[in-house]
Amino acid sequence: MQRRTLIRSAAFGAIAAGATLAGGLAGLPAFAQGTWPTGKAITYMVPFPAGGTTDVLGRLIGQKLGATLGTSVVVDNKGGAGGSVGSEIASRAAPDGYTLLGGTVSSHAINVSLYPKIGYDPIKSFAPVTLIGTNPTVLVVPAASPYKTLKDVVEASRAKPGGLSSASAGIGTSQHLSLELLAYKSGVKFNHVPYKGSGPAIQDVIGGQVDMMFDTTVVAAPHIQSGKLRAIAVTSPKRLASMPDVPTVAESGIKGLDDYSVLSWQAIFVPAATPAPIVDRLHGDIRKILAEPEMQDKLKGFGMEPADMTTAQIAAFQKAEVEKWAQVIKAANIKPE
Repeated sequence: MQRRTLIRSAAFGAIAAGATLAGGLAGLPAFAQGTWPTGKAITYMVPFPAGGTTDVLGRLIGQKLGATLGTSVVVDNKGGAGGSVGSEIASRAAPDGYTLLGGTVSSHAINVSLYPKIGYDPIKSFAPVTLIGTNPTVLVVPAASPYKTLKDVVEASRAKPGGLSSASAGIGTSQHLSLELLAYKSGVKFNHVPYKGSGPAIQDVIGGQVDMMFDTTVVAAPHIQSGKLRAIAVTSPKRLASMPDVPTVAESGIKGLDDYSVLSWQAIFVPAATPAPIVDRLHGDIRKILAEPEMQDKLKGFGMEPADMTTAQIAAFQKAEVEKWAQVIKAANIKPE
């Protein structure tokens, strides 16, 4: 696999808020009068297996959203192809407010350039509702691993034919690209082992079947706190308040890694053409849920930076992310297997 190019996080401050969502109130008096939802269960589609970041967030938000709307919110896991399988299913759902999708940097920015045919357009097939937040990945090894620093990991991989094995949630995910950026900038080879989601991948790291893994702090933090995994380094530009003793990759002192940075993000989408009143209601209600002190504490505890954007700002941010990852994937010649 060829070495990968530098990945930089998108600059939130440069996002323009001028874009507007499609749709309007004409011909939708019932929605405008607030008769939605009717009591029918809402499906929160998670395009990854249970146990991953998107799944954890979906269950936290879905429980509170169901109470707010007075109806049930059912999480439905449809994993595969880095989030593309579940996203395609959601894109074909009726645009009536009864299907939400937990979108990620993979499903809604990376995959369109990674896979020849994903069955949906990450921008045209959906309307953005909420940007939940951003978070870095963290490099972890099993608790019994002999590696305690990033230098240990790099030196061991350099010495081992084929390199140390490193799991990921799938080809082209932030976990995978975190690894490939490390390989590119350090000049060291690693053996990438893709899984269908973070849940099964991290379990094999815990069990020692795989040497290491970059994963989001949402998934890794509980295992680090329980002592099942050892945190080696985080991919954020600065140390996390939730993991103050874990250095950044850039702090490793390894030549070429001084500007290393990778951030992931989580968002909520609905199928395109969902009535504007429903999008606005969901945006407002979920924004209030995320602003609750309890939820803020949970997000920060997972190492996530909460985000507060309008739907127009989210649309502009997503467009910039799609363009950025297209350039990275083309330059690095990353191909699905």
